[in-house]
Amino acid sequence: MLPYEILRKIKRLEIKTSRLVEGALSGGYLSTFKGRGIEFTEVREYVPGDDVRAIDWNVTARTGYPYVKTFVEERDLTVMLAVDLSASMDFGTTTQTKRELAVEFAAATALLAVQGGDRAGLIAYTDRVELFIPPKKGKRHVLGLLAALSAIRPAGVKTDLAVPAKALMRSLTTRSTLFWVSDFLEAVNAPALKALARRHELVPVVPTDRREAGGPASGWGTLAEFVDPETGKRILVDFSSPRFIQAFKDWRARLEKERAALFNSLRAEPVWLSTGSSPVTPLAGYFRRQARRR
Repeated sequence: MLPYEILRKIKRLEIKTSRLVEGALSGGYLSTFKGRGIEFTEVREYVPGDDVRAIDWNVTARTGYPYVKTFVEERDLTVMLAVDLSASMDFGTTTQTKRELAVEFAAATALLAVQGGDRAGLIAYTDRVELFIPPKKGKRHVLGLLAALSAIRPAGVKTDLAVPAKALMRSLTTRSTLFWVSDFLEAVNAPALKALARRHELVPVVPTDRREAGGPASGWGTLAEFVDPETGKRILVDFSSPRFIQAFKDWRARLEKERAALFNSLRAEPVWLSTGSSPVTPLAGYFRRQARRR
């Protein structure tokens, strides 16, 4: 992709996600991910309705009028995006691939973070670290992050969750919020990921495509050749075969069981996304559920 094409894409993405951030998500983000504490700013005269517990008795005694202390939330949070760029993320049968959906989610989340005064960073991976951008504040930083994520052509095709998990364990020195964006098709037991989840707040984000859940569409024909994007293995599939249909159902059941076991071991609630749909609705729903719990 040429540089001007990337810039046009990022500009469209910024306009689209900025509207969503300012509308449905900003309040949910701020109420879900609290800062480290509150910081005193100033005192002002008491007005009816103020919390009497905030009265500054020293200033009140000195002036003869009631004064209250005012505070602001001390935010200094780090939001890290871990984005899977393995070949399976290039699958999509609607208007976008899972990878394109992941970039849109990353845009919304990173803009949310910097709008809230927090830092945002990125690690993109396959079976290796493809890109690492340390967390920083500011919209300009986020736009550069998104441009790099959109332009990258990964060297790897397979997935290894342990590689980025170990890299983040080394690089993140303070407790952070990690949005881990992956289809988790290889939802294996990952000790490194579990260790990371014990130190940081980890949120699995799962882009999906309806064909992965429902199987091939009617009208595709009886026979078709499929290629595994991560291994290159080819297989001829007979869609009319009861044996294939049962094998597909067994694979789906096994995958869902492995994913559930992984997320339970991480003590994390996943956010499910679907290609062709905005990531805002599921993300806003996640924020609402988390805010109620807290």
